[in-house]
This record gives sequence, C-alpha cells and structure tokens, in this order.
Amino acid sequence: MAAKPKRLLTRLRLWFGTLQPPAVLTVLYAACVLAGAVLLWLPIAHHGTVTAGAALFTSVSAVTVTGLAVADTGTDFTLFGQIVIALLIQLGGLGLMTFAVMLLSALGIPVGMPQRLILREEIGHTSTAGLALIARLIMRVALICEGIGALLLMIVFVPEEGFWRGLWFSVFHSISAFNNAGFALYPDSLTRFAGNPVMNVTIPALFILGGLGFIVVGDVYQTRRWQGLALHSKLMIAGTLALICFAFVTFAALEWGNPRTLGGLPDWETKVWASWFQAVTPRTAGFNTLDYGAMHDSTALMTMLLMLVGGGSTSTAGGIKVTTLIVLMLGTLAFFRRTEELHVFGRSLGVDEVMKVMALTTISLLVVLTGMFVISISHDAEFLDLAFEVTSAFGTVGLSRGATPHLDGMGRTVVMVIMFLGRVGPLTLGFFLATRSTPRVRYPRGEVYLG
Repeated sequence: MAAKPKRLLTRLRLWFGTLQPPAVLTVLYAACVLAGAVLLWLPIAHHGTVTAGAALFTSVSAVTVTGLAVADTGTDFTLFGQIVIALLIQLGGLGLMTFAVMLLSALGIPVGMPQRLILREEIGHTSTAGLALIARLIMRVALICEGIGALLLMIVFVPEEGFWRGLWFSVFHSISAFNNAGFALYPDSLTRFAGNPVMNVTIPALFILGGLGFIVVGDVYQTRRWQGLALHSKLMIAGTLALICFAFVTFAALEWGNPRTLGGLPDWETKVWASWFQAVTPRTAGFNTLDYGAMHDSTALMTMLLMLVGGGSTSTAGGIKVTTLIVLMLGTLAFFRRTEELHVFGRSLGVDEVMKVMALTTISLLVVLTGMFVISISHDAEFLDLAFEVTSAFGTVGLSRGATPHLDGMGRTVVMVIMFLGRVGPLTLGFFLATRSTPRVRYPRGEVYLG
C-alpha cells in the first residue's frame, strides 16, 4: 500500500518536470485557489451565509489580489475565515514561489534550476542569478512595510474598534493594502474615513510602495540618489508620479460639484483628501472612500483607464504596467520622429521592447473586450457598470460600481476567469515574449498600406 503514494508522487514529479515554468505557475495558483475555497467553505470560516460559489469567488479574488467580493468580508466571514483570506492575499501578492524559495532556504535545501526558472517568471526577472537574494528582499520589504503600516493604522482602528479587534483590523488592512488587494472589513470599504489624514496617508503609501515593485524599492534603498537608479526604477517613479498628478487633478475637476461624491463632503479639506485617495487607488489597490456607483460616467472611464494601466512589474499590482504605457508612448513619439530607437533618461530601447509591449497590450485589450462582450450577453445592467467590473477584474483592482454581487453564475465565472488571467496571464505571456525562435524560412518583404 505504501508503494502507491510513492508511485503517485513520482508521476507528479515527472509530470511537473515536463511543464514549462508558466504552466507550473498556473497549476500552483489554481491549486492555491482551490485550497482556499475549501477552507473558506468550512463551517468554521463563515456564519452560514457563504455558499461554495461565494467561497470560490472570494478565494480567486484573494489569491489574485483583486478585492472584488460577492460576500462581505467583515460580517459574513469569521475570524478564521478572515485569517485565511489574509494568508491567501499574502501568498498571491508576494508570489507562491517566493514563499517556496524562502522555505527551501530556511530548511537548508538548495534551490534548483527548475525552482529558479519558475521564480524568475513569477517576479519578472531577466536571469536566474541572485533569485534567492531577491526572494529575501521581497519578504523583508513586505514584512517591514506591513509592520509599519499596521502600527500606524492602530492609531485609527484601536480607538474605533477596541484594542484586540483594532489590532486585527490594522494587520488585515495593512496586508491588504501593501498587496494591492483592496479587501476591507467594512461593508462600505473605507468611506467612513474619507477625511482621516492617517488613513489617507498610510493606506496609499502601502499600496504605492507595493505597486512600484520590489526591485524599485530595493534599488531606491540601495542607491538613494536619482542618477544611480536603474532605468526601470526611473521610468516607474516618473510614470507613477505623472499618473497620480493627472488622476488627482482630473478627478477633483470632474467630481468637485457632484453632490453624491465630493460635493456632498463637509469641507474642502475632506474633498482634497478624497480626491487624492481616489486618484491613487485605481492603480490596482481597490480601496475607496467614495461611492464609485455615484460618480459621473467620465470619471468612471478615467478610472477604467487607470485600472488597465495598473502598477509596476515585479510588484503586487496588476494591469498592463506603467512601463508598458511609457514604452508605447515613446514608440509612438519615435514613429513621428522617424527613428528606430527610443531614447529616455540617457538610455535607448530597441524595436524588440516595442513589439513586446504591443503584444501585451493587444492581448490584454482582447481579454477585456471579450469579457465585456460575454458578460453583457446574460445581463441587462448598465453596460458601463459591467465594463467597469471586467476592467477592475483584469487589472486585479477590486473597485466596483456595485454590479459584482448581482451577477449570475455565468457573470461570476467570467469575472473569476478574468481575475485569474489578470494575475497569471502576464507571467505566461512574459515567458513567450522572452523566448526567441530563429525563423527557418525568410520571405521577401511585402508592403501593407496603413492609416
């Protein structure tokens, strides 16, 4: 009898050995989702109101660090269920292979080449050298940021909820914020803290740091001067600041007089805080201090664009990434300048980089548009609301205009698939973009009329 489990393990090892790193990552994330769904469906995890479908949806949303919900995290789930959700967020945000490499290193087990290849794909690194050090850097940055964040949030939550409950609220929201998950323990997210300075500084600081990427944070910590930063770090910091400034000014201009959002707040200071928070949260954070269902259509469209862009590579954020947007804009500028190389911060980028970001953007848009089309077939809700949910799912953001809890089985399935693709899809695509193939046959050049 003992030989059967050994044979099964041997077959599993052989099967995993035949898979490419992106396929292994997909299997690992799917297994984590299923395990999380089973734990969240246990009677100890909820108060009897969570179905198997809701448990699966919550698990997918947590592992993909999205934050869309069909059950209220704070009231429908017990403390055990909330702890499971927090662990799933941490696993999904920092990466399953990061934890695996850290565990192997702690046990003194050498990290082999298969594990290095998988970790490389997961964090978006270009080589297999120094991956164990990067994994330790990721864990160190995450724990330090989440620890400091929890201490600061206790200033708000302990007076509000009492010491022990406030402590848990602080830890949960710190983990959720740094991993860009957007899960909150209040049914209205963080709308009750719209004018609270501590909340409006701590939560955005956490998800901005998480969204910049571990490589950028580590580079800034080690270099500490602009001239010495890597090109990727410079692009991420400059792009992030530009997007935040654009979103802050535009959101305030669009919603300042809306009585259901900024116009209904008591004073200008609260309006400024709320504008700031809504400007940075679409970068895949998912928290909100205003009702997105009450915003103008123009504001919703701007938010969808920000959600589609997302954060940075090697980060807890989703989307097509800030660097992708920058390279697309540089490629467009180079086209009008009739040049074949992109120049930025004293460095040059070739045509290969443009082709990669074009492939990523095209596939991302196809996934989002297909999701909108499919979900609109079985629902008569406002199209903008459905499109908003789909974009939020792909960008692993979690912001909602209120349509997700009312979706039927088909709609929830579409959203779950898109959340999973939004988290795992770029990793898989990155593998194929990094794999070169030499053409055996070369065809004569042709001409196609464009424009």
